[in-house]
Amino acid sequence: MDLGADEFEESLPLLQELVQEADFVGLDIEFTGLRSNLSGPQQISLFDLPSEWYLKTRQSVQQFTICQIGLSVFSAIEGEANKYIAHSCNFFLFPTTFGILDSEFSFQASSVQFLNQYGFNYNKFLKNGIPYMNEEQEKKIRHDILTGNWRVRSSPDKDQIKAVIDKVTRWLDLAKEGDWMTLPGIAGFQAFEVQLVLRQALPDIWTVLKDEGVVVKKVSKQHRWYLQNTSCDRESCWKEKILLSARGFSVFFQMLVKAQKPLVGHNMMMDLLHLHEKFFRPLPESYDQFKQNIHSLFPVLIDTKNVTKDIWKEMNFPRVSNLSEVYEVLNSDLNPTKNSGPEIVHASRCEKYVKTKCPHEAAYDAFLCGSVLLKVAHLLLQKIHGIDPVPESSFPQYLDVLAPYVNQVNLIRAGVPKINFSGPDYPSIRPPILILSIKRWPGVSEQQVYHKFQNLCKFDVRRLTRSQFLLLTNKFKDARNVLKEYRGHPTLCISLYRYWRHSPDVNCVLQVCGIVTAWALLAFIFGRSG
Repeated sequence: MDLGADEFEESLPLLQELVQEADFVGLDIEFTGLRSNLSGPQQISLFDLPSEWYLKTRQSVQQFTICQIGLSVFSAIEGEANKYIAHSCNFFLFPTTFGILDSEFSFQASSVQFLNQYGFNYNKFLKNGIPYMNEEQEKKIRHDILTGNWRVRSSPDKDQIKAVIDKVTRWLDLAKEGDWMTLPGIAGFQAFEVQLVLRQALPDIWTVLKDEGVVVKKVSKQHRWYLQNTSCDRESCWKEKILLSARGFSVFFQMLVKAQKPLVGHNMMMDLLHLHEKFFRPLPESYDQFKQNIHSLFPVLIDTKNVTKDIWKEMNFPRVSNLSEVYEVLNSDLNPTKNSGPEIVHASRCEKYVKTKCPHEAAYDAFLCGSVLLKVAHLLLQKIHGIDPVPESSFPQYLDVLAPYVNQVNLIRAGVPKINFSGPDYPSIRPPILILSIKRWPGVSEQQVYHKFQNLCKFDVRRLTRSQFLLLTNKFKDARNVLKEYRGHPTLCISLYRYWRHSPDVNCVLQVCGIVTAWALLAFIFGRSG
């Protein structure tokens, strides 16, 4: 099911009911870009602490926007053992342009090409995207609408509104009280905007939204006052409707937060950053505050990337590089619980994915996330019980076996492999840092060092001194190989980095201490001789 602005509002009650009755919700998000072109110290690297990684990535999240959110709502079918139904839906989003709100965002060429390769509907995103805003933006808009300070700011909207006012004004000159006209082709959020402007500009008209468009009726000032203050369409209620329409997907986001259902994703860190920025509040500067906010919004997070990494090692499954390949392995005969695991069916309005694979379509990937979660949880449960099939499997049982992975979200390219949203982060389990000391290579750069080793293994490189560089990889095998390969090398000396031995700061302190000690000793000796 694909929803744009035209279909969203009428689907909202059904979506709310589905989320309230769900066992968990699968999530995937597509963006207009992933990473800013950061360079030097601002570039993401394996040296980054989680807080450093967060501050760097925060810039990218503020620069790009969401173009599609996919949700797959999983519910156990009552009366049927270990059987689930999935309602999958794509939401095409576009930032609210209303009053003072006129967001700026960037496109990253590689991201556009990637989505285009998989048939992404840019027309629906740009022309019929569901509006949204965060809580701070909502406060500003609410204040402007309710106090009457609202104004049309964007040039295209101004041109359109001016044309509508001119058309209605010409009609009013000839119309009699009680006459009406229709402005066709105006629907959804735009219809509220047009009506608000017309009512503010023209005191002797009233507007009503109907299927055929906005209907404008000529009325007396007394009748206008009556309609504004006593009708079911009185102005205060009507302004609340405008605000509700302007909030768009943010209304459903609040429903999702209120439901407090487990949220499941795959490599979902960027998804969580964008959810916070676009629908909750601008990302705080404090990394710890960000973690607290996300945990209060979604108390149960499960990242299938984090879960499957451990399972893959134990089960000796073949290497996989993406979510689709993970799903295929778990659906194959390689999975010993393939025939006894949970049965998953698509809802009647969501049967697109029964026979069609749509990788990198958000709702399809959200469905894969939920399916992978159930299959992996069943595999873990079978290992604990030691029998297959496991009697009376249920989602609460699955949550129990997944407990070690709850709120542990995978982190790509950082000093730690995952972030813990319900407590302190775990210490790094990366390979040790290596130090490279260079002789007879004046003016060497970090980029040159990187290219020197890239055929053997890929390291993140950070300059320590003029002739020393730190090397870090996420594979223990690569660290061992390079230490072995360059043992005894005449110009490139590689060894394990020891902070107290190699740090320039420590060496500086030791040198100062040495100088102070020497002067104190000399003073003591000459003082005695005097």
